[in-house]
Amino acid sequence: MTEQTYLNIAVLTISDTRSDETDTSGHYLVEAATEAGHRIADKQIVVDDVYKIRAVTSAWIADENIHAIVTTGGTGFSGRDSTPEAMSVLFDKHVEGFGEVFRAISLEEIGVSTIQSRALAGLANNTVIFCVPGSTGACKTAWNNIIEKQLNSAYRPCNFVGHLTEKWTK
Repeated sequence: MTEQTYLNIAVLTISDTRSDETDTSGHYLVEAATEAGHRIADKQIVVDDVYKIRAVTSAWIADENIHAIVTTGGTGFSGRDSTPEAMSVLFDKHVEGFGEVFRAISLEEIGVSTIQSRALAGLANNTVIFCVPGSTGACKTAWNNIIEKQLNSAYRPCNFVGHLTEKWTK
């Protein structure tokens, strides 16, 4: 049996309206990651602005002690939703399957409204980045069905941990 490797995870809430007191999605992700044995390297809230999102995320990507980033919010079509535009240019590789699987699972939960989700993921500097919608329900769907397994070194047939731990050996 393979011993579980635990990761340092950063959580970013992207919202023009949330505060630390009202950030139920960000708090859920912190709690879920901690319960899975991972360490929270940082948690921040940033307004939905392309350059502010990129600034925080770029610093985390450059930090050799952060292995994974989970963002919540800004993935829809309304107003200033700009997470995909902010994040996709930072990716060295896109993980197309994440958005596809997230929407497939969401279809069962919320029906065809899932087409309005622009959830995405990618790799940058051996850091995996998952961008999920801002609702706590969407965060639960993404974490419980996809992210938790992909950040678990014992999950087979494959997971992202091997790609992320390359950062430790640079």
